[in-house]
Order: sequence, then C-alpha cells, then structure tokens
Amino acid sequence: MLDKLLPEHVLFIDIETVPQHQDLTDAPENIQKLWTKKAGQIGKEGETAESLYNRAGIYAEFGKIVCISAGKMFRKGQERAYRVKSYAGDNEKTILEEFSLMLISFMTNPNHKLCAHNGQEFDFPYIARRMLINGLPLPSVLDIAGAKPWEVKEVMLDTLQLWKFGDYKHYTSLELLCAIFDIPTPKDDIDGSQVGNVYYNEFDIQRIARYCEKDTFAIAQLLLRFKGEPLISQDNYEIA
Repeated sequence: MLDKLLPEHVLFIDIETVPQHQDLTDAPENIQKLWTKKAGQIGKEGETAESLYNRAGIYAEFGKIVCISAGKMFRKGQERAYRVKSYAGDNEKTILEEFSLMLISFMTNPNHKLCAHNGQEFDFPYIARRMLINGLPLPSVLDIAGAKPWEVKEVMLDTLQLWKFGDYKHYTSLELLCAIFDIPTPKDDIDGSQVGNVYYNEFDIQRIARYCEKDTFAIAQLLLRFKGEPLISQDNYEIA
C-alpha cells in the first residue's frame, strides 16, 4: 500500500482539544447534567463528574478545538524538508473556517491524502463534528459518514491503523512508536493531558501550537520509517 505513496502528497495533521469550560460549574445547567450522566458511564468508583471534567475535551460534544496543525513535506534540493502551520486561538469557529479553506485547496489534487495518528477514531471525526456544531459545511474529504473502508483509505491515512496490521484490539501511542523507531519525541515540553491547564491557566496558545506542530512532524517521520526511507533532518523543519 505504501510503496506507491508519495509522501509529498500527504497533509499531516494533529489537533489539540480542551473542555468547553474551565470548570463544570461554568457550563450551562443542561450540559452539567449531561456530563454527569456521561461521567457515570466512564468513571471509576470514587470519581465524580467534577473530577472527570478535565477529560471532557476528548469528547466533541463537551470539548472544543484550540489548535489544528497541518504540515507537509517538500523537496529542498536533494533533501526532504517539512513545513507546518497552525490554526490556533480562542475562537474555534475561526480556527475551523481557516483550516477548512486550506484543506479544500489542498485536496483539489486527487492524489492528496490526510494523515494523523489515530485520526480515524479521533482527529478526523472530532473536526467534522465540531464543524457541524459550529454551523460550518464539511469539506468533502471529511464528509465520510457511511463511506466504505476502501473509500476512506483513498483519502485518509492513519499511522495507528497502519501499525495495527488488522489487529483491531491493539493500540500503540505515537510516543511509543517514536521511541522504537528512534524518532525524536515531540513530548519534550507538555503532553496532551496538560493542554487544558496550559490553555485555561496560562492561556499560552503558542506553547500549545508548538507542541501540536511537533506531533505532526513526528507522524510524518513515522510514515517515512514505515516506508523504509530516511528521516527528515531537524534543520529542514520549518514553521510557516
């Protein structure tokens, strides 16, 4: 499958999400009740809706996107290089609108594809759901509800699914794959569990964006490893 893939035709994306409110008590009353019901389904004994609210960001119904980073490879002389751009801030609708315009333009080439780690179960559906919630039209590449698996593979790649080799029970984090394939880890500052705190208590959007951008680069490097091709030098990493 990957032997015919040109890495320069792939857009690597990653998203960072947070709960819609800093505290559960800030949410509308009906949302508080619905989250309490959700918490009862996902929580363990002794955990409360309030204590679990920091996990609300992983659910599109209770969270929001604060950053989408998108990067792609290009040729720089005889070497490959990588350039990434982030759409980030406090206005989720603006983030999604700007990302959508870029995505539509990128996908005008029928050979182009999207790639994320665990994208099929998280990034891609999360973006699509938040677009609908914000009243935005879905780009055709994300409008895959009811699509056949082979139709999805025509436009989307998922490094987690590639690593599974059909093993549906298996989950491997991007951090672990970076370690075993000797790829410099993006987890050198914060990790996903800390994004909500950085957003609400520090409001450091740039710090979140830098972390998100590094994840896209790690995904791109992982795809090169899967193809048996050389990694991109850190010197050829650019932020747009």
